[in-house]
Amino acid sequence: MGLHLPDRREFLGLAGLGGLVVASALPGCAQLGSPASAGEDFFFVQLSDLHWGYANPKVNPEPQQSLTRAIAAVNALPVQPDFVVFTGDLTQTTDDPKLRRARLREVQEMAAGLKAPKTWFFAGEHDAALDRGEAYLEVFGGALNYSFDHQGVHFVVLDNVSQPAPVLGGAQLDWLKEDLAGRPPEAPIVVLTHRPLFALAPQWDWATRDGDAAIALLSAHRNVTVFYGHIHHEHHQMTGHIGHHSALSVMFPLSPLGTAAQKTQLPWDAAQPFKGLGWRSVDWRAGAARPREHLLA
Repeated sequence: MGLHLPDRREFLGLAGLGGLVVASALPGCAQLGSPASAGEDFFFVQLSDLHWGYANPKVNPEPQQSLTRAIAAVNALPVQPDFVVFTGDLTQTTDDPKLRRARLREVQEMAAGLKAPKTWFFAGEHDAALDRGEAYLEVFGGALNYSFDHQGVHFVVLDNVSQPAPVLGGAQLDWLKEDLAGRPPEAPIVVLTHRPLFALAPQWDWATRDGDAAIALLSAHRNVTVFYGHIHHEHHQMTGHIGHHSALSVMFPLSPLGTAAQKTQLPWDAAQPFKGLGWRSVDWRAGAARPREHLLA
């Protein structure tokens, strides 16, 4: 009997992807079936908080393997994602501008090894806070905030990392208002950002000071889902009808909110060397975003 390989529709219907720890349409993810949300099924992959250049053997003694493992895991999928998005903190902070650029280029070169036909990048505070994104833009080009469309879904990338404070700023909020103008209220929108837009834990820098203004603009649309990074563990939050979903880190896990008195990098566990590290796939079917978390192995 010949080997049966799933076609695209069959693959998007699978629930048993390797390393799966969470599945299903989470609360706050788009569930509309209107013509405005129709389109071909597709899926994309989110990689976050690579922290390339990180060096603390007590937390991750094999830092160079984490990103290569994540890339290999995505490349091993039986069907490749439509695109891969890197949601910030591509590199570890350094005061050396030459080293910062070198690390960004190394990430760019490694990401070129992905089989997916398209990759999208944006900065985290480790990449952009010290120079307002100058090095990042020099290496990756483009803009720190931008939007694009894919299969009838509007994707919005917001920059809440390149200013000295964790803010979007008036100019970017004006840009967001203009970007959303004229889009039908039921049109599906996915927001990609690094820090959470809502005040998850301001004392740990897990917030955006003017994020409420962005949420207010987005709330006029009924079909909005936000994916972000920064907090290095899985978390799900609703602001009205908008769901916000954080991603695992590729490099090191942080203590989940409520489990430690202060933000803490979790120590390496030799028995479970990749515990708490991973990536996300997001299936988009019939107007619904279905995120799934995958552990590195």
